Amino acid sequence: MIELSDMIRELRQQLATALADGAGEAVRFELGPVELEATVAVSREAGADAKVRLWVVDAGANGKYAHAQTQRITVTLQPKVVPADGSPTRPVLIAGGEVDGER
Repeated sequence: MIELSDMIRELRQQLATALADGAGEAVRFELGPVELEATVAVSREAGADAKVRLWVVDAGANGKYAHAQTQRITVTLQPKVVPADGSPTRPVLIAGGEVDGER
């Protein structure tokens, strides 16, 4: 299992790579809302600084975590490019080759 924040971090890195790959390309695509759907296991740490954590469950591991409290969540993200100079955000334009298993 991985934390939900790690999954979103990886998505951000993949989108940044696609953005960089599209620089200078004649054909680019404006990135619209990104929907992530995941089954997560919810855990709570004990102690004074207790946290609730959401762990993304691998599709093949659902039976393994049947005793844990699992929830299906959908997160919709609106990717934006934030320029380093502080100017207004703008839509993300991406390009890149097809990746095996990509839909």
